[in-house]
Amino acid sequence: MSLSGTEVKSLREGRANLREAYAEVRGTSVWLVNCHIPQYMPGGPFNHEPLSRRRLLLHRLEIERLTGKTAVKGMTLVPLRIYFKNGIAKCELALAKGKQDWDRRRSERDKESRREEDDAMYDQRRRR
Repeated sequence: MSLSGTEVKSLREGRANLREAYAEVRGTSVWLVNCHIPQYMPGGPFNHEPLSRRRLLLHRLEIERLTGKTAVKGMTLVPLRIYFKNGIAKCELALAKGKQDWDRRRSERDKESRREEDDAMYDQRRRR
């Protein structure tokens, strides 16, 4: 990853949030988007923007391979974790497929039925 000094210090404190983050391939580079790295408080006026795009440093062949795989409909690059190896910040990426509309409805139905079961079991235990 290409980071500024205050970003590295904030990462070393373990304060990154990857919840809404994703990676995108733009031309010949890969960018990490929506990764929230909070400002390093002692940084003062030299601090960074918490939600800025960060460039991921990959080999050209890796970028070409990822470009081909993300061109498939519904495939996205998702960051799993950020870690340090030999003093260098690295980001582990995974290729993921988003849910379809019909799949979301099924998930909501399953969640609703589980909730009803749990409520019924709770009511049964209270009546005893």
